[in-house]
Amino acid sequence: SGVALILTAIILGQLTAQINAANCMLDFINNYFMLFTTRVSLGIESSGILHCVYLVQMLVSSLTGKSVESNEPPKTGFQRVIFWTKVFLSAVLLSFAFAVTLTALFDGKTAMWAGVPEVVSVIAFFVLMCFVGLLDGMQIALFAVVKLPEEEMAHHRIAAANCKLAFRGQNFQAFLIGRQILVTMCMFIIARITTINVDTDADEGNIFGVSDGAQEFFNTGLLGAVITTICASLAWRIIASSFPLAFMSNPVIFAIIHTCLILEKSGLCSAAWLLALFHKRISGFHLDETYIKPTEELVDASGSEVDEEQPNEPTIVRKGPALG
Repeated sequence: SGVALILTAIILGQLTAQINAANCMLDFINNYFMLFTTRVSLGIESSGILHCVYLVQMLVSSLTGKSVESNEPPKTGFQRVIFWTKVFLSAVLLSFAFAVTLTALFDGKTAMWAGVPEVVSVIAFFVLMCFVGLLDGMQIALFAVVKLPEEEMAHHRIAAANCKLAFRGQNFQAFLIGRQILVTMCMFIIARITTINVDTDADEGNIFGVSDGAQEFFNTGLLGAVITTICASLAWRIIASSFPLAFMSNPVIFAIIHTCLILEKSGLCSAAWLLALFHKRISGFHLDETYIKPTEELVDASGSEVDEEQPNEPTIVRKGPALG
């Protein structure tokens, strides 16, 4: 069933690092691997493979009548041509991925568990993608909504209630852990649903009658990865970041937060806390408070008077190694 693999991936591959990253953000990103990861991520984005998510953003903006703020300068004529070409090719790739995957699902040619009807597999596929999308978007929306003034939050009672529950006491870190458990479990099931399994040597009939080489490419699961990345993650994140209040006003989110908290309290993945402690000591991580001090503390320590007109912004104090 893959339960052991799922738990291993959650504890070793995700939660151990996430626990330390939540409290030791500066040290966690202060290495060349993070720089490498950032550049690779920017390279994937610039390739245009996932550019159709911007089309989703524009569509939502048009339907709601709310403009999307951007720090990027306006695109020139040539940049617009390149941008829309990437959007078009990305949409074609996504449509083709859906066509291949759905055909395989209805033909029973995926790695889905035996005995599950094809229609049930298709329904589970879309339901799980929506659920994972909500989980992915919630984290983005929570950080955006918590910065809004209380006067604005007062007009959105459901969003305010969801934020209050998520940030009460130690709930937020527990929510992140429970959320990661749910996301990983769902993604493993989605991967099983979307992974095409056609034995080219047994002449089972290739999808759309393509060559054996093309069918072997379909069998890698990359097309399913494109679908889940766009439709179960990025599209929801863009919507959540653009319209966080509307996103957090969904009553279903209140139940999801409770589910995440219950999962964390169950102790199913509590071993991650112990592993995170070892990871923190081996890596020499320090809490962010070690590097960030409120301005008033620094001024008081120097014996100078505090200027009340100046905002109380945190100041980064350099301690330990840093990237040059």
